[in-house]
Amino acid sequence: MSSFPTVRPRRLRMSGALRRAVAETRLHPSQFVLPVFVVPGEGVRNPIESMPGHAQLSVDQAAILAKEAEAAGIGSIIFFGIPEYKDEVGSSAWDPTGPVPRAIEAVATAAPELVRWADVCLCEYTSHGHCGPLAGEIVDNDSALPLLAQAAVVYAEAGADVVAPSDMMDGRVGVIRAALDEKGRNDTVICSYAVKYASGYYGPFREAAGSVPSFGDRRSHQMDPPNVREAIREAQLDVAEGADLVMVKPAGPYLDVVRAVRERVEVPVAAYQVSGEFAMIEAAAGRGWIDRDRVMLESLTGIVRAGAGIVLTYFALDAARLLEHAE
Repeated sequence: MSSFPTVRPRRLRMSGALRRAVAETRLHPSQFVLPVFVVPGEGVRNPIESMPGHAQLSVDQAAILAKEAEAAGIGSIIFFGIPEYKDEVGSSAWDPTGPVPRAIEAVATAAPELVRWADVCLCEYTSHGHCGPLAGEIVDNDSALPLLAQAAVVYAEAGADVVAPSDMMDGRVGVIRAALDEKGRNDTVICSYAVKYASGYYGPFREAAGSVPSFGDRRSHQMDPPNVREAIREAQLDVAEGADLVMVKPAGPYLDVVRAVRERVEVPVAAYQVSGEFAMIEAAAGRGWIDRDRVMLESLTGIVRAGAGIVLTYFALDAARLLEHAE
């Protein structure tokens, strides 16, 4: 018996109450950002086949969902727009009567405690599905910058608390910050998608947002998956340009990147559990291969444990309700 261990780590695992008391990582609904796809019209709910439980929503329906999110304690909501018209430069992105500005205004009234985010990119709004005006078959980085800034200003003027440029154009954070400040929107937060990989996990999103490129891909501006040091550089550059938060996207396959960025920047770090991550969990659960709720919370815990203080996730509403009952 003298060799039997006197230190028994499992003592602290013997009950749910003990496990909760010593948990090193904690999830809270206030950390979650709920993505919502808004479309023109009224009373519209177009189910997204590859994303069970989610739909394209008209502004009135988005406001109803926002109330549910607020009641569940979710911290934020982010809007992606599907416009009535598209053109070569994505001009509907900065239409003040478009679905995103209208949704921001509606949610400010319906669910005032929610932090309102607006995704800033042109891919949903261009006729070719790329993230800005084209120079041949490549996005013209510098021509895209003032257009992105124009969209960000419109969203801020509609009441967005956070604008989140997801385009991965070089220099866009500085241009957006200058445009916001010039319009007196110096309190509007910028969360840059600083580290956005050219990933295969985005498929369901592109169905939901109608942003599939008509040709080619986005590897000329989104990050190459093997690179981590480059991710740190991207994040640091965006912070230097004025980003208040930085994001890593996708989250699950890039937890090492979340950790690396967290250790090298002083601003809060967000991570996006993207549509493909969501869809894979739903698909496996639908076949009875995994426990959906358990894997959902485990995946979110892993993202936060890696260093993300904010998580954009399509599980936001379900996870928030589960956490409420767990308490």
